Amino acid sequence: MRILIAGAGATGGYFGARLIQAGRNVTFLVRPRLAEQLRDGLRLNGPGGKETVPVATVTTKDLKGTYDLVVVAVKAGALPTVIDQIAPALGEETMILPFLNGMAHLTALTNRFRAAQVLGGS
Repeated sequence: MRILIAGAGATGGYFGARLIQAGRNVTFLVRPRLAEQLRDGLRLNGPGGKETVPVATVTTKDLKGTYDLVVVAVKAGALPTVIDQIAPALGEETMILPFLNGMAHLTALTNRFRAAQVLGGS
């Protein structure tokens, strides 16, 4: 399963890192500057200590192929831009899992993509 995570902040970064540690094929969709910062890995700091997880990144200009799952973990204000950015990564069977506050993002996603592709996330 190919997983694309749009957003490498606290939520997307944490879940993406844990999925990588579980052996999943995860790529982060990020801006070029953040891709450069993540070249040495994603740093997690928590009760279990500090760790660095090697990550794969892609920018919108280099995004190729479709993914099985797209996790959207961005702030609400970035959602319209991210919706356009993830569109090339979606195939007929791709599922979208949003992790955003509120409920408005579900309408925005189902207005652009098929409702059956959009999962609930909290």
